[in-house]
Amino acid sequence: MGIYGAINSAVSGLNAQATALENISGNVANSQTTGYKRLDTTFADLVSGGGATQASQVSGTTFATSRATNTVQGDISSVDVDTYMAINGEGYFVVTQASDVVDGSTSFADDTYYTRAGDFERDAEGYLINSSGYYLQGFPLDPNTGNAIGDSPSVIQIEDQPLAASATTTLEYQANLPRIPDTTDYDEVTDASALLAGAVGAGNVAVADEQDFLDTSISGGSITMYNQNGTAMNVEVRYAKTVNEDTGIPVNDTWSMYIGSGGDATNAWYDVGDIEFDSTGAMTNMTAGVIGTVNGTSDGFSIASLTIDGTTTTGLELSFANGSLTQYSDPDGTASSVSLEQDGYPAGELSSVAIDESGRVIASYSNSQQRAVYEIPLATFQAEQNLKRVDGAGFEATTSSGEADLSGGGQILANNLELSNADIADEFSKLIITQQAYSANSRIVTSADEMLDSALNMVR
Repeated sequence: MGIYGAINSAVSGLNAQATALENISGNVANSQTTGYKRLDTTFADLVSGGGATQASQVSGTTFATSRATNTVQGDISSVDVDTYMAINGEGYFVVTQASDVVDGSTSFADDTYYTRAGDFERDAEGYLINSSGYYLQGFPLDPNTGNAIGDSPSVIQIEDQPLAASATTTLEYQANLPRIPDTTDYDEVTDASALLAGAVGAGNVAVADEQDFLDTSISGGSITMYNQNGTAMNVEVRYAKTVNEDTGIPVNDTWSMYIGSGGDATNAWYDVGDIEFDSTGAMTNMTAGVIGTVNGTSDGFSIASLTIDGTTTTGLELSFANGSLTQYSDPDGTASSVSLEQDGYPAGELSSVAIDESGRVIASYSNSQQRAVYEIPLATFQAEQNLKRVDGAGFEATTSSGEADLSGGGQILANNLELSNADIADEFSKLIITQQAYSANSRIVTSADEMLDSALNMVR
């Protein structure tokens, strides 16, 4: 093909280097774009026709194609936004775009996209949206089991709806009661028995006898619990040695448990029941009181209805499971190692949304409760290099990439972002080579033009 062939080859080289320059330019422009995957350039040769062996062939032209770097991970940077995420390893976040907004309500397109840009933040409607306008999708979680619902992700929305109150059903109680209580009217005598002055009798403690009761009992701790509509109830516990009604002498290894009424007109303290201990200090027997009955497992009391300061709750279990209530000698004469835990809570307003280490969306409420509401899947592909690039550091599945697999992927890192994998220093190095190659190809065009001029001048 001669000189014209050389010009064609040089022009193809110019076009190829221009493509490389365009990729370099785009990579540099997106060097700070979250989750961006740079495009490298691959050059391939086109062999000229003619000639059965290489000795009779010429080098031909070239063309350039873009090469994906989806498998090359960018640096991961720590951030202080609880809904920002990075992926360590394989996978993409599953996202979609809004199609319309009607009366302040967003509707979504049917198309599904994939991205590594994890800068998601909660918008006014409760959706998690990133800076490119992609809405995060995930699997809703069953509030009872915590398991994902369904096999197709939906747009994640965490609404401002309050978390409903939950009544206290179990009060787990731990304490060690002293062998000899330190009370105002309790005196130890020489034969190790004890006399109780100012006894208030059995059953509930009347308001008129409250001071005598306080003088002959010890504190067993207190806790705030909640009834069915979330109203707080202050539970205060006291213990008194059980008195033999005939002799007035307390039974050394038997205690009566009481709960304060909080201001009842008749009763100051409710009689829950009696608790007996053996010589080793272990609980051996319980007897029902006025408001308490021994529960089915014989490790605590059941209270069908309890009213404190005018607020009533029902179905309360006082649990002494695993030997948590004991009577060991205590020189202070007070209840020690006291711990009360309850499982209720009041209603709460949504206070924050975060991502945990397992890739679940956690909603936190003003009542100190947390709920896992969504699970974030990661999409993997058989040939992710064949994904189609779309705006906003996003990708779209193609027939060459294969369908998304939502069962695997890498690890989601909360409070982190994956940065662009385009490095300016590397891109500038490529720029130098590309610029030199472009200049060399242009020089070939110039040389070929001069050679054509020489050939034309031969006939003059």
